[in-house]
Parts: sequence; structure tokens; C-alpha cells
Amino acid sequence: MGLLNKVFDANKKEVKKLEKMAGKVEALADDVAALSDIELKEKTVEFKERYQKGESLDHMLSEAFAVVREAAKRVLGLYPYKVQLMGGIALHEGNISEMKTGEGKTLTATMPVYLNALSGKGVHVITVNEYLASRDAEEMGHLYEFLGLTVGLNLNSLSKEQKKEAYAADITYGTNNEFGFDYLRDNMVLYKEHKVQRPLHFSVIDEVDSILVDEARTPLIISGQAAKSAQLYIHAFSFVRTLKEDEDFTVDIKTKSVLLTEDGMTKAEKAFGIENLFDLKHVGLNHHIVQALKARVTMHRDVDYVVQDGEVVIVDQFTGRLMKGRRYSDGLHQAIEAKEGVDIQNESMTMATITFQNYFRMYEKLSGMTGTAKTEEEEFRNIYNMRVVAIPTNRDIVRDDRADLIYASMNGKFMAVVEDIYERYQLKQPVLVGTVAIETSELISAHLKKKGVPHNVLNAKNHESEAEIILNAGQPGAVTIATNMAGRGTDIKLGEGVKELGGLAVIGTERHESRRIDNQLRGRSGRQGDPGVTQFYLSMEDELMRRFGSDNMKSMMERLGMDDSQPIQSKMVSRAVESAQKRVEGNNFDARKRLLEYDDVLRQQREIIYKQRDDVLESENLRAIMEEMVTKEIGSTIAAHANDGDEAESFDVSGIKDTVNANLLEEDALTEEELRGKDLDAISGIIWDKVAARYDAREEQLGFQQMREFEKVVLLRAVDSKWINHIDAMDQLRQGIHLRAYGQIDPLREYQNEGFAMFEAMIEAINAEASKYVMKAEIRSNLERQEVAKGQAVNPKEDEGVKKKKPLRKAPEIGRNEPCPCGSGKKYKNCHGLQE
Repeated sequence: MGLLNKVFDANKKEVKKLEKMAGKVEALADDVAALSDIELKEKTVEFKERYQKGESLDHMLSEAFAVVREAAKRVLGLYPYKVQLMGGIALHEGNISEMKTGEGKTLTATMPVYLNALSGKGVHVITVNEYLASRDAEEMGHLYEFLGLTVGLNLNSLSKEQKKEAYAADITYGTNNEFGFDYLRDNMVLYKEHKVQRPLHFSVIDEVDSILVDEARTPLIISGQAAKSAQLYIHAFSFVRTLKEDEDFTVDIKTKSVLLTEDGMTKAEKAFGIENLFDLKHVGLNHHIVQALKARVTMHRDVDYVVQDGEVVIVDQFTGRLMKGRRYSDGLHQAIEAKEGVDIQNESMTMATITFQNYFRMYEKLSGMTGTAKTEEEEFRNIYNMRVVAIPTNRDIVRDDRADLIYASMNGKFMAVVEDIYERYQLKQPVLVGTVAIETSELISAHLKKKGVPHNVLNAKNHESEAEIILNAGQPGAVTIATNMAGRGTDIKLGEGVKELGGLAVIGTERHESRRIDNQLRGRSGRQGDPGVTQFYLSMEDELMRRFGSDNMKSMMERLGMDDSQPIQSKMVSRAVESAQKRVEGNNFDARKRLLEYDDVLRQQREIIYKQRDDVLESENLRAIMEEMVTKEIGSTIAAHANDGDEAESFDVSGIKDTVNANLLEEDALTEEELRGKDLDAISGIIWDKVAARYDAREEQLGFQQMREFEKVVLLRAVDSKWINHIDAMDQLRQGIHLRAYGQIDPLREYQNEGFAMFEAMIEAINAEASKYVMKAEIRSNLERQEVAKGQAVNPKEDEGVKKKKPLRKAPEIGRNEPCPCGSGKKYKNCHGLQE
């Protein structure tokens, strides 16, 4: 077995390679030590110049690491050991350095962070909470600044300008949540200058298992209420019930679309007390009215949908099956709910979302550090393409990890734990008690109070006091009760005389479902070759034991007549517990992998939309893009009105005329005579000529600059509103898709297929809306880009971005088709109805 291990242990091979590279760094120590402070600082300028001339970072690694090592000695009074150099090289290579607690991970990171910051593309150092981010930015900042690099700290409380400054620094510290939310917010901005992040280059994640594994099951979400209330759906539906077919609206049977006539528009303007339905500020209302009409005329109860338990459920038109969880997008579902008088579901609560897995996979290079990652190595390799390299400790571990003690009942276990703590307290040996749940902490705390043992309880609510308590947990006689995860990233240093007492004693009150978290707790003791002892107390009533069949064990204990005061201490039981943990870890990995597979569908769509948004923000002239959209809209309109082969006319020219006049041109601009008897190309050409002429006229009326801004306003509004609706519909689909498994259908494949179809429909809807509004909307000279909805991350700051309402001044109502009061002789809609 020993020989096989040597052959197959890839870690040993990797460690050997790292040792060799670390040796090269150590060989430069004397030369670098001979440099003055100024010469040491000038090395940064030299490295940057060499990088600009094409030298790779890999080639400069030995020298750069040697420079940081020497600078750390002068600035921080710390000199990285060989194992820290090895950990740093593993990080630079985009891997995970597994380094035991107390091995100096924070200092290890400074070397690859410095090296990668030389590229000028920015390095992100990510920690689990803002206290640690602030502490590390402050302490390590002295080192980077000494070497001539800038350091930024990205906190939740910063303004846009401050965040931009933090991201512009060579090295930026912050939490995973804040970096992820900034990415989502950047893709909702209305001006490119408002973006705060630069392209994602290199990231070092501290406590990488906590961020990429434990938190990977909860996606980041920016939620908000789109400015479309349930009330507006009800009003819109009440209004459309009064409209008459052919007089106020026309129905296109082929495309299942409805179009308001001029009379219908005039009625809408009167009903809602507005001047012009095609004013940009009424885009939402116009959309509501059209969707309400669709719900009334083209969607039929018990054919397209059914009403079940107060909910509108879609019927699959091909199979006739109910598609629970699936909702019509773009507000149509809410319009049907208004029609049927059932509760209207909130529209678009999710405005933007991303999982940590997909956010961090966008970095060009990703690396991480932790004391415990080996148990999740497969996940890191499969999902992030990172290897876990176990770095040897600087000194051998002499901690005594004892076999688990198993009691028959929970009560017996807790009594034994309290007794153990009491005895160690009498000897003044510090004790750290790890619990899985807060209730357990409180229970043990109550027992210790009765025994008169002073102690601290950590409930992870206040990171700053948490760090302080953990720092003092190694003092003589200190008793600290904490959840297993508390105090990550803070070292427990031993007080005077504690080594002689056996070091820090760590007591676990039950096994966590993940071995990694048990190892994390064990690792609090025995740092840097210090003595220490760890002991886990289990009972047959613990959740993990109950879930994984400990009945045989329990009955054996009963047969042997063992009572609560007699534990079993057996390696066999410990192994059984470990195999139970492996099974749970496997289940959790599958759950995270599944989440990622679902989010991957949205990831591809998100990349397309965010890229499209960036193009819009960056572009100086969108006319070519708008013309392409209008061309597509003309093409799909003609295709939708193609007749069957046995009809005399190839196309339904009446339908084409109505649709084009309603959506792209003025009333009566296109006539049936012009289209009759023509083929596809000729019809396209005729419509396009008229559209291009109208586009030119609009541009002339508004001026080149204003027209370019108008295009941006229209396109951003179309993309944002449709995308927010789409995310919400995908979210609803996702929640209900698992029910499809009952029909022997793979839910993921179904989600992929339906998600793709919904995305295609959304792109068409963006095309249609942008084309319609760029051609028909009232053009004003005081244009302003506006958010489609206010979004909030998890901790919304009150009153942010709330605008005061301006008083309304009501102008006298003039019908669209009435003569313009200016005396020009034209209809109002063709004269002053176009301007404000």
C-alpha cells in the first residue's frame, strides 16, 4: 500500500514541485536583503515595466516573492516560512492552498496578490465578513503601500464614487456578498460611468470552503417591485371590457395579437386622464392595456388555462397537461388573473440574480485558502477547475485527537460535557466548546452558570466582539462556547503557562453533517506545533446518529446494561459516523451541482443580455441596431401574415397594413393597394422605404444628438423591462418544474427547453417594443433615462433614491384626431401632439 500511495499521491508530487520553486525564492533572500528601502520599492516599478514589455508573471515569480518576503520582514516584522512560500505559489497557479489553522494564511496571500497586482488589472481579496476585510486591508495595506501599490476596501456602506475608487486600486478587499451585488448592480446602471467594477481578473478567497461550498446554495438576489401594481391590472381590465371589436381594436387571429385603433387610443387617453398614450412615460400603461385586451380576447378559460384553487394554471397546448408553476411572461399572466378575479401575484420581485458559483467562475483566475478543503476536492475540481494542494505544516502537529465518546442519551452526553469543562476549568486549562446549534450553546451555558463557571457565549451576531472573544479564548481558565463556524480567520493564541497545562482543549458536543466543519473546529487547537487536545461527545439521540441507523448500536448498549454515565469509546463507531457524514456530503454536493445546472441556463442568457446592455451603453450611435430591429419586426409581421398555398393572395395584406400602421407608421401611411399582388421582397421594400423616411423625419425634428439619446432611452427601457419579467418567469418556472418529474420527464431538460423558448420570445418582445416606440413614441427634448424598477439587495438602505413627486399640471384635453389648436390645419396628433 505504501508503494501505491507513493505512486498515486498527486499531492506529494505537487508539494515536491512547490518545494523546489520555494527553494528558488529562498536562494534570492540575501541579494534582496542587501537592497535599501528605496531600492526595494523601486523593484515594483521595474516589475511593472517588465510586464508591460511582455515578460510573464510566472517568470518574475521568484524575484517578486523574494521582494514581498523581505518587505514583510521590514514592515510587519514577519518573515514568511518556506511552507508559506509554497502556499503562495499554489495560489498564484489558481489552486486552493489547504493550510492548517495558525499557519499564517493572511501573510501567505500577500505574495501572489502582489505578483498579480503588477499587471494593473486589479486583484480582489475576499473574506467572509467586513470585520476581517477591514482588518486585513489595514494590516496588509502597510506592506503593499510600502511597495508602491494602492489598496481599496469595498464596504456595503460606501457610495458609488467611493466604491469606484476602491475597485480602481491595485488590490481591493471586501466580502463575497458585496462583490457579487456590485456585479449585479453594475448591469442595471443607465450610464456606463456609473459602473464601479473593472473586468474580473484575479481573486484570492479566504475561507474558500465557506464561500464556494457552504454559501453556494443561496443565490444573490436583487429584488424590487416593478412599477406595475396589481391595481393597474384591474383598472386596465375594467377599461378593456368597455371596448368594441373592430371599432376600438382589431384582432389578428393568425398572430393572436390585438391592436388598438385610433378610436380605442382616444378612449384610453380619456379613461386614464392622459394626453398621449404613446408618450414614453406611458409605456407601462400602454403595455397593460394591450395585455388586458389579449387576456380578454385571445386567452380562453378551460382551453389555454384553467382556474384551480384560486390560481391560473396554464394548459400545455400540445399535450393538454396542466403546467403547474409555469406562468405567462410579460404581465399576461397577471392580466388573466385580473380577468378571472383571483389574487394577482406580485410582478417581478426578482430583478437580478446570480449564484456565487457563477459569479466566481467569471474571474480569469481564481484561488483560495482554508484549513479544510480536501474533503470537497472533487467539487472544487469539477465546478471551479481548482485543485486542492495540502501544504505541510511548518511544525509537526502534536495535538491529541481522541476517539469519540458515545452516550446512550443526549442528557447523559451533556452532563459529561459540563463535567469535563468543569474539571479543566479547575486546572485553568482554556476550553473551546463547539456546538452545531444556538440552543445547544444556551443549554450548556445554563449548566455552567449553575456550576459557577464564568464563560463567553458566541452567537456570531457581532463580528468585532466575536474576534476579540476568540483572541482571548486561549488565556488560562477561559471557557468559550461557540457555534462550530464562529471565529473563522482569527487565531487563538495561548496565554502564559497554558502549554504546560496541555494547550487549548476543544470539545465538540456533536458531529456536524460535514466532516470539514468538524476538522475546522479541531484545527482551532494545536497551532504551530502547540500542544492541544480535542474530544467529541456524541449520543445515540443526535440527529446524525438517528438519521443513519444507530439502532443496532443502541440496542447493544442496552443489552450490555450500560447507563448514561458509561460511554463507549470506539474507533469503529467513529468510522461509522464518518461514513454517515460522507453520505450527507454527497447529497449536499448533488444539491449544489443541481442548483448550478439550473443557474447555468440563466447564466448563458444573462451573459447575452448583459453584453447587449453594455453595447447599448458604450455605443455612440444606435441607429444601425435600431434599423436592424425594425427590419426584423417587418420580417416577422409579413411572415405571420403569410397565407396558405391554396389562397389567391400569398399574403394577408389587410393584416400587414393594420399591424404596420399601428406599430411602425402613422395612421393610413400604408394602404392595401400598395401591397396587393406583391411578393415578399417587394412588400418588405415598400414598408422599409416608408419606415426609413419616417425615421429620417423624426431625426430631423429632434436633431442628431437628441435622437441618439432617444434610441438609448427606448432600447434600455425595452431590454430592462422584458429581462426583469423574464427572470421572474424563469424563477416561477424553476419552482414548479419539479412536478414534471411525475410525468416521467427530466425536469432539468424541460427547464432548459422551456427556458430557451421563453428567452427567444423575450428577444422578440424586446425587438417589437423597441421598434414600436422608436417609430411611434412622442419625442421630447428633455429626455432622461429611467430605471424600470427600484432594486434592493438584502440590506436596502432606507429612502435611497426616493424622488419627491412633482405637482401635476393638467392641460386641456384635445382628442388625437381633432384639429390642432395652433391653427395649422393639421390633426393634433400630427402636429403639436408630437411635441411636449
